[in-house]
Amino acid sequence: MQQPEIYSAAPTSSRMERFGLYPGLAIGYLGLLLFMIGDGVEAGFLSHYLLDKLQFSQSSIELLFTMYGVTAAIASWLSGAFSDIFGAKRVMWYGFAIWLIFEIPFLLGIHMQNYPLTLASYTLRGFGYPLFAFGFLIWITHVTPQHYLATAVGWFWCARTGGLPTLGSLFASYSVPKYGEYTSLILSVVLVFLGGLITLLGVREKKGAGPMAKPGENPLAVVLSSVSIAWKKPKVGLGGIVATITTTSEFGFLVCLPIFYVDKVGFTMQQWLQILSIMFATNVFFNLFWGFVGDRIGWRKTITFAGSCGCAITTLGLYYVPAHYGANYYMVMLAGMAYGMALAGYVPIAAIMAMLAPESRGAAMSIMNLGSGLSIGLGPALVGIFRPLLGIQGVIWVFAGMYLIAAFISYSLKMPHEYAAERAAVESMS
Repeated sequence: MQQPEIYSAAPTSSRMERFGLYPGLAIGYLGLLLFMIGDGVEAGFLSHYLLDKLQFSQSSIELLFTMYGVTAAIASWLSGAFSDIFGAKRVMWYGFAIWLIFEIPFLLGIHMQNYPLTLASYTLRGFGYPLFAFGFLIWITHVTPQHYLATAVGWFWCARTGGLPTLGSLFASYSVPKYGEYTSLILSVVLVFLGGLITLLGVREKKGAGPMAKPGENPLAVVLSSVSIAWKKPKVGLGGIVATITTTSEFGFLVCLPIFYVDKVGFTMQQWLQILSIMFATNVFFNLFWGFVGDRIGWRKTITFAGSCGCAITTLGLYYVPAHYGANYYMVMLAGMAYGMALAGYVPIAAIMAMLAPESRGAAMSIMNLGSGLSIGLGPALVGIFRPLLGIQGVIWVFAGMYLIAAFISYSLKMPHEYAAERAAVESMS
């Protein structure tokens, strides 16, 4: 019988650890969830609001989301290196402050219907959420024991996805009809503020909070190592490609599906927001499920078959189910739930990246975070490129094809101990 990629038999010392939570960080997950709910309030309606109410053009909206993605990608990449230099907790403070500071001119730009101000402030706000969220992820990978690391990462993605876009969209589905889009955006600031303070003031763990770089190490060298590791350890670079593909469709869908489902299929905005919420509520549950399964049957197999192959199939369902059944709320809901379930299959990617370069964990995680950040801009950019050429149907096929590429790459991401086991098996046969 083939052994799983990471053994899970090591004992745990507390009830929290048996559930895959490092005790010193437990309250941080709650704060992260609230922060991401606030960040996710806008996710399901912002593109439609800018198009329908503010009369911005669709191409200008796609540019806005793409530029946000560019800065988010930069921040995601720097989160690992900056955590090594300054410490994960300080990086999270930076992200928290940036989000709040630039949300003010963003709201002002929308109120004035001033596109340049809206674009500039939203672009700069893109530095905020990745520094906060991925700073916490770095913290998790530094202090969590290996035997339940994938489960701990699964809890991270539960909090992240539970907020953006799951509960954020659910919150919006009630607040938008009652208070309107603009007031809902103001309410999101309160949630971000509360969530940030809960994590930053509530978590007292010190081992992973501070700088991880060696004393006297050149900060520029630390930043450069977060790039050079991609070719020094090619598997890390390939893992970064998989991380990029993972959520590219998610952020592309947040731009194109609200318009497609509401204006073309015939759902109301409230129905679409509820579909989006249930889609990612399913993802939240399966983040834990696939993290648990990955720790037992193997991270690589989970990513390849549950994640990559599953997403290639279920992505197509998000177009063809409503194309065939029309505005059938429950059939489209099931299609969304299937996509959310498959997307959760990528949860072990962070554990794989951390173990592919254990001596340079911050640099390896920077590559993964860069990939995750790139997807924030790549998804809307691909929509902007292929929608005019191929329509929504063509965009869906582009995303599905990317997942098939990810399947081939992820299957090659063998862990160091797997190579050792293979060599031992060959030697025993000779």
